[in-house]
Amino acid sequence: MVDIIPLSSYPSYISLLPSIQTCNITNLPENYFLKYYMYHALSWPQLSFVAVVRSKSSKNGSGGGSGSVNEQYPKVVGYVLAKMEEEPADGVQHGHITSLSVMRTHRRLGIAERLMRMSQRAMAESHRAEYVSLHVRMSNTAALHLYRDTLGFEVEKIESKYYADGEDAYAMKMDLRSMWVKEDDSLSLQGEDEEKKEKKEEKKEEKKGKSVVGAGGEGEEVDEGEEVGELGKNEDKEEKEEKMVRVKVGRSLGVGDLVERNESVR
Repeated sequence: MVDIIPLSSYPSYISLLPSIQTCNITNLPENYFLKYYMYHALSWPQLSFVAVVRSKSSKNGSGGGSGSVNEQYPKVVGYVLAKMEEEPADGVQHGHITSLSVMRTHRRLGIAERLMRMSQRAMAESHRAEYVSLHVRMSNTAALHLYRDTLGFEVEKIESKYYADGEDAYAMKMDLRSMWVKEDDSLSLQGEDEEKKEKKEEKKEEKKGKSVVGAGGEGEEVDEGEEVGELGKNEDKEEKEEKMVRVKVGRSLGVGDLVERNESVR
C-alpha cells in the first residue's frame, strides 16, 4: 500500500529529504544539492508530497514504537517537489513544479498523477495561485502524456537548450483558478451560524411578545408607553358595576326573585 502525504505532515520530515534525493538521482538526469530540497521543504512544505511505503510491522504496530527505524525512515517511492514563484516575471501569483519522479518499481499505478493533483490543489487553496508551470524534455513522451493528456497542461512555448545537455524543453502551464476556495464557501459556515443566532433571537422576541399580549388573544398590540396601574383597573370595574347590578328583592316574587337594576340612573 502506497501512502501519499504532504511533506509537512510527516514527523521530522527533514529526515525524508535524503530518500527524496535518492529517488531523484535514480530516475532523472536533473539532480540537485540537498540544500535545494531543504529550501523547498522549509519554504513551501505544504506544496511538496511524497509517496511512501511503510513496512508491515510498522502498520501492525509490532515493529517497534513510534521511534523505530521503520517509522522514521519509510521507503520513498515517489515525490513531487513544488514551490511558489517568489518574483514571477509576469507579475502573476503562480506555482511551479520543480521535479517529479516515481521509482520504476511503482510506476503505472497512478502515483505521479495523484502527486501532481494534490500539489496543484495545495497551490490553489493555500496560496491562491492562478496557474502552475513546469518544464519537460521534448523527448519525454511519457511525461508529456501525463501533463498534457491526463492533467490538462498546455504548451506555452518551447525554450531552446533549456537543459544542461542542450535539449529543448516545453514550457507548460495549467490554470488553477477553478480550484480556488471561494470566499462565499469559506464564509458559508460562519454565515449559517449567524443565521441560526438571528433565528434564535427572533424566537426569543416572539416569546417575549406573546408573554405580554393581553387577554384579547394573540396578535394584539400592547401599548408599552405607559403601564396601566391599579387605578385604571379599579375605574373599569366600577364602571361595569354601575351599569348593571344583580340584587335580591325577595322570595315572594317567585321566578323573578333576581332582577337587574340599572344603578347608573340612580
